[in-house]
Amino acid sequence: MPSRAVETPIGALGLLATEGGLAGVRWSAQGLPDDRGFAVLDDTAAQLEAYFAGELTEFDLPLDLGGTEFQRHCWLALATIPYGQTVSYGEQSRRIGLGPDSARAVGAANGQNPLPLVLPCHRVIGADGSLTGFGGGLHIKRFLLEHEGALLPLG
Repeated sequence: MPSRAVETPIGALGLLATEGGLAGVRWSAQGLPDDRGFAVLDDTAAQLEAYFAGELTEFDLPLDLGGTEFQRHCWLALATIPYGQTVSYGEQSRRIGLGPDSARAVGAANGQNPLPLVLPCHRVIGADGSLTGFGGGLHIKRFLLEHEGALLPLG
């Protein structure tokens, strides 16, 4: 699978693509060949640069999502959470037509999101406003939410 490493303020990310579009954003580029086989890899790198520069609030890329139908439903719903805003897992569950009792299932699906940042799972927080689990680590979740203005910087 063609891949590319991209340096960001949160570290080197690994991008993966197929002919269908962007298929993965990894928290590490370690071990990935930098073969840049598809234009979507360069487009993603450029959009990530613009995002971290504060010039982009919404990604516009072709996506190639695996996962189950339920996971894809949850992941695509993440893209509807506006930049600089957060929702709870229960609210995300309600937004996709499920009851609040499905919040844990939605959280589990979000935990398998193959495209963090592009499909912004960092914008989903606990019902009490707490920062809960995040594949990149809570320090990165906090950084991203502060970057977007959804949280005030600590200290």
